[in-house]
Amino acid sequence: MSAQIIYGKQISDSIREELKVEAESLKQKGVTPGLVVIIVGADPASQVYVRNKAKACEQLGYYSEVVELPADTTQERLLGLIQQYNGNNAIHGILVQLPLPKHIEEKTIIDAIAVEKDVDGFHPQSVGNLMIGDDALLPCTPHGVIELLKRTGNHPAGKHAVVIGRSNIVGKPVAMLLLHENATVTICHSRTPNIVELARQADILVVGVGVPKMVKQDWVKPGAVVIDVGINRMDNGKLCGDVDYDDVVDVAGWITPVPGGVGPMTITMLMANTLKSATRTLR
Repeated sequence: MSAQIIYGKQISDSIREELKVEAESLKQKGVTPGLVVIIVGADPASQVYVRNKAKACEQLGYYSEVVELPADTTQERLLGLIQQYNGNNAIHGILVQLPLPKHIEEKTIIDAIAVEKDVDGFHPQSVGNLMIGDDALLPCTPHGVIELLKRTGNHPAGKHAVVIGRSNIVGKPVAMLLLHENATVTICHSRTPNIVELARQADILVVGVGVPKMVKQDWVKPGAVVIDVGINRMDNGKLCGDVDYDDVVDVAGWITPVPGGVGPMTITMLMANTLKSATRTLR
């Protein structure tokens, strides 16, 4: 029995339809959701992301700005720009595209973004609110993972979820969100000695480590839900995940492909955060 495939694009499209309706009703109350994306330098992958974000704003009827800065922009200039947008009422979300050039300190930049406009969910206060379960703008990829689970009927409550990877962007926040959804959560990483044994216990297995095709069939409990957050480019130019899809697809109950699984959800959850931030201004 082959696994059911979780097509992130379809789920993402249906969420965007909902967001479009909500944005329209917000506009009737005089608020148009606004997002600014700031990119420093000319990293080709970052440029693609930024274009996709601007396109999503257009599709949903949001106001958007893209600010492209040269790679030698000073940290002071970038901080000044962030302060400007912190005080700009037409902008509800500020996103600085990472990675930044070496001479700019990422943490200083993230900390400078007003927490209520932190649509990436990376600000320490956002992370703290996520930790204690307070209202927060959630990190987009982990939030997308939870939406994929819920919208395919794979509710985490009462399940054993195993997260492989402990990054601040995926591993830690997704583990915390799964905990909030009443899953029992185990986090594995490069120093976990019995990683295969633990992975095999998972009802829900979330993988985000950046190692191509690391997770094989013998890592997966038959019928488990496998969510692959990894995206790696192979020597032949093709993309693959951290899960060996062809090997695992016959064991898993549900599986996300790469590309086309978790990826489409990230920008959609960014749009959801921008809308949430805009809605808050009506309070």
